Amino acid sequence: MDVLLLPFRWIYRALVWFANSPRTLIISYLLMIVVAGVIYGQVENRTAADAVWWAVVTASTVGYGDISPVSWQGRALAALLISTMVLLVIPLITAHFASQLIVDDDAFEHDEQEELKADVRRMRALLEEIAARQGIELPDLPPERPVNGPGSAAPLWARSGRSSRRRPPP
Repeated sequence: MDVLLLPFRWIYRALVWFANSPRTLIISYLLMIVVAGVIYGQVENRTAADAVWWAVVTASTVGYGDISPVSWQGRALAALLISTMVLLVIPLITAHFASQLIVDDDAFEHDEQEELKADVRRMRALLEEIAARQGIELPDLPPERPVNGPGSAAPLWARSGRSSRRRPPP
């Protein structure tokens, strides 16, 4: 089953790579315009300037109508170019800019989290030492639960920290 999902994982990783870099998005857009323009120019016998103009107008889904394909190859290219832009490139650009707007600047960095965990361990050790001197018995710690974040061994469907179900208190 994993072998069947492998191509989809590659496609997903490629899309994530594209979406996380404005440079790759812009370069891929320009490359797509140039390639579509060259192919259109060959198929429809148009000049390079007309072909690139057609590619820009078609990719932006404006479609002025001043230049339009007449052959089935040109129409197929137009359908592919429009579909790619509407279903892939525009959503990736939108998602990238939206993710830049919702970045939490107050979120703890990994190093800060590790420092906090080490501080809690030191405080626990000091508390146990003080309790031993005073003859106080501390309650046992709850069993450590695995972290369900990125990079954990938990399956993807179990990693979500958000759920509509209420979890029982620890």
